[in-house]
Amino acid sequence: MEQFVIQGGIPLKGEVTPSGNKNSTLPLLAACILTDEPVILKNIPLIKDVFAMRALLESLGVEISELEPHTWKIHAKQVRPADLDPDLCRKIRASILLAGPMTARAGELHLPPPGGDVIGRRRVDTHLIAIKALGAEVFYDRSFHFSAKELKGADILLDEASVTGTENAIMAAVTARGQSTIRNAASEPHIQELCHFLNTLGAKINEIGSNTLHITGVPRLHGGEFTIGTDYLEVVSFIGAAVMTGGEITIRNAGVAYLDMIKLVFGRLGVVWMCVGNDILVPTEQPLEIEHDLGGAIPMISVMPWPAFPTDLMSIAITISTKAKGSVLFHDWMYPSRMFFTDKLVSMGAQIVLCDPHRCIVQGPTQLAPEKMESPDIRAGMALVLAALSANGKSVIRNIGQIDRGYENVDIKLKKLGADIQRLSE
Repeated sequence: MEQFVIQGGIPLKGEVTPSGNKNSTLPLLAACILTDEPVILKNIPLIKDVFAMRALLESLGVEISELEPHTWKIHAKQVRPADLDPDLCRKIRASILLAGPMTARAGELHLPPPGGDVIGRRRVDTHLIAIKALGAEVFYDRSFHFSAKELKGADILLDEASVTGTENAIMAAVTARGQSTIRNAASEPHIQELCHFLNTLGAKINEIGSNTLHITGVPRLHGGEFTIGTDYLEVVSFIGAAVMTGGEITIRNAGVAYLDMIKLVFGRLGVVWMCVGNDILVPTEQPLEIEHDLGGAIPMISVMPWPAFPTDLMSIAITISTKAKGSVLFHDWMYPSRMFFTDKLVSMGAQIVLCDPHRCIVQGPTQLAPEKMESPDIRAGMALVLAALSANGKSVIRNIGQIDRGYENVDIKLKKLGADIQRLSE
C-alpha cells in the first residue's frame, strides 16, 4: 500500500498537460475486439484501470503491444470466450464493456460481476435490455452469460441514459444485420469518441452527440488509427488545484469544447478561467463567492446526464466550494454513497451538513486544516488531494491506489507545479 504525504499551503504555478481520457480508453480498447485487423490507439493513459482492461483482453486472445509510450497496437485476430478472472473483473466497472463486442464477434461471453468504485449500487439492467433487443440471450447465475448466433438491428429504448449501457449497445449494433436506433442514449464526450473511432473503422453511426443514435450495421470492421482525447475530468481537477491553492496554472490541450457547462456551474462557485485556443489559464485572482439564485435563495448544483453537470465532478465541486463565500446545496441523485467522503472534509474543518446520502450543504469560506485520511474512490480521492494541497501543514492520504486507477502520475504532475507531495510506502 502507498500513501501521499502532502505539505499544503503552497500556491501552484506553471504548465501541465493532462493525460488521455480514461473513460474513452476503456470502451475503445473493448471495441477493438470487433475487428480482426490491427488497431493503433494513441494517447492512452497508463493507469491501473487501463492495465486491468488490457489483461482482460489478453485473456480473450487479443494481442497488445506497446509501439511507444502511450501508443498501443491492439490486434484481435482471434478471440475466444474464455472464463474471465473474477478478481480482475471486480477491479474495474468497465469489464461489463466486453459484453457487447464479444457477443457480436464471438457470439458468447461468460462475465463475472463487474466491480469499480464503491459509490452505491450500479445496475447493469440497461446493458442487458440493449443486448437482448439485438437478439442475444442473457442468463445470470452469479455471473453473466451472453450468447447469440446472430445479432439483428433493432429499435432500442434504454430505460436510463446509462453511459456504459449506451456504449455496449453501440458496440453490439455496429455489426448487427440491419438498422438500429438507440433512444435515450447517453452523449458524454467519451461516447462521442467511441462513435467517431468506430466510424474510422468502417462503422456507420449517425447523429453522434445526440440522444438518438442511428446505426446501419456493416458486415465487418477494418483496422485503423485513433488518438484519444484529453481527460476533461483531469483538466477540471487541475483547475481545482489552482483554485484551492491560490495559484496560477496553464493547462495545455485542455479540450475546451467539452467544458462549457462545467464552466457555467463552476462560475456559480466564483471560479473563473480563460480559454486561449485549446489551452486554459486559471488566474490567481478568483472571486470565490457563491452566486445566489433569484431573491437571494441558496443555489443548488445537481448532476444530470450530459451535457449537464457530470456526477464524476461532484466531489471536486464540493471541495472547491469550501473556499467560496456563501452557502450552496449539492445534489447527486445518481449514487447513494457519493457524498460520504464529506466527513473527511469536515474533519479538516469544512462546514458541511450531510442532509441525506444524496445531498449536502456547504457553507464557506473555510481554511482547511491538515488531516490523515483514506481515499474512498477515484474522484473523492482526488478531491482530498486538492483539500490537502490547500491546508497549511502535513496531510496524509492513504489507499492512493484508488486515485491511480484514474490519474496517471498525478503526484509527478503536481510536483512540476510546485506541490510538496511525496509517494511513500505505508
